[in-house]
Amino acid sequence: MARKFAKDRFDTHAHALDRVGAHRAPGKKGRHWVAFWWALGATVLLIVVGVIGIFAINNRLDFSNIPGLASASATPTPTETVIPTAEPTVDPALSVSVLNGSENNGVAASVSDTLTAAGWDVVDTGNASVNTEPTTVIYYAEATTEGAARGLAASLPGSKIVISTNFVDSGADLTVVVGNDYVAPAG
Repeated sequence: MARKFAKDRFDTHAHALDRVGAHRAPGKKGRHWVAFWWALGATVLLIVVGVIGIFAINNRLDFSNIPGLASASATPTPTETVIPTAEPTVDPALSVSVLNGSENNGVAASVSDTLTAAGWDVVDTGNASVNTEPTTVIYYAEATTEGAARGLAASLPGSKIVISTNFVDSGADLTVVVGNDYVAPAG
C-alpha cells in the first residue's frame, strides 16, 4: 500500500529558482585547477631542492660570488690550509719542483734560475695542468717544512704558501705553481 504524504515545498518548484534542500550548490568555476597548481608548485620545489642537493654533494656550489653572503677572504678548504707561523729559512736539502701555471712561456725556467741562485735545489720544472692560476702558490705537505716554504716565498715576492697533499706524488718536498701575477726580476 502506498503511503500518501501531504504536499510540501519539495513537490513543486519552479525551474528558474535555485535548488532547495539537501542539494549541493554548483562548484565555483576554476576550483579543479587548485589541485593542479599545488601539485605543480610541489614538483618545482622538489626539483629545485634536488638540483641544489646534487650540486652540494658534488661540491659545485660556490656562494662566494653572491654579494653579502661571503667575504673576499673565503676560508680555505681542509686540504688547503694557510698556516703562516714558522720563520723563513733556506734549506738546500729540500727538493723544489716548479710548475708554470701562467699564460707566459718559459716562466718555470726563469723561476727555477731565480731559486737556484737563492740556494734552492730545483729538481724539476714543467707546466701545471692549467695556465690560469691567478697567484703564485708554494705547496708543502708536512708541517716541518713550513719554514722552508716561507723562505721559498721570500725568494718569490707576492707568493703565498699552502699546506696541501695535492703535489705529494711529484716527489719534491716543495712545489711552486707560478701564477699570472709573477713578474720576473729585472736584471
